[in-house]
Amino acid sequence: MKNRLKNVVYKLLSNNWATLHRVDYDFLFKDGTWKRLSRERYDRGDGTCVLLYNREKETVVLTRQFRLPLYDENNFSESMSIEVCAGSIDDNEQPEKCIIREVKEETGYEIKTVKRVYESYMSPGAVTEKLFMFVAEYSDDMKVDSGGGLEIEGEEIEVLELSFSEALQMIETKEIKDAKTIMLLQYAQIHKLLE
Repeated sequence: MKNRLKNVVYKLLSNNWATLHRVDYDFLFKDGTWKRLSRERYDRGDGTCVLLYNREKETVVLTRQFRLPLYDENNFSESMSIEVCAGSIDDNEQPEKCIIREVKEETGYEIKTVKRVYESYMSPGAVTEKLFMFVAEYSDDMKVDSGGGLEIEGEEIEVLELSFSEALQMIETKEIKDAKTIMLLQYAQIHKLLE
């Protein structure tokens, strides 16, 4: 691939919450022709997410929160996203450490270990974020506070404990539309985590 790209030029478009560049480059196609292309590249860092599950109760813990990119003036309910617990990785932070911290902040559960099951780019055509996906068992005695996110980060997160079958049904009814959540719920189903 290195020999198929040349004259790469980055133009900074925005450097607010994350960084947005326009990238112009020459690309060598298989037919031997060079073409000048232009794309936008959004860099917001990498992230983590986890499906919390309780085998004994056959439940999962999800969150519900407002997501501005989903906002539609005519259908506000679409902007409330049901998701697994997730968060952005701080500089030089290990994904496992990040998600354990995020679980406590968002859900109020204090877990000690997680199992990494996937690494995925959710929108590689435009977004650089790699998402590290985990599963972890939880129990009632791990609940140390109410969760809800951090006020300093502008978070207002509702914690949902649902039966696993109800969460799977919410994919079918399109109440859950978040890709990482669908992937982890289906992982749990395929690997029979709650049987």
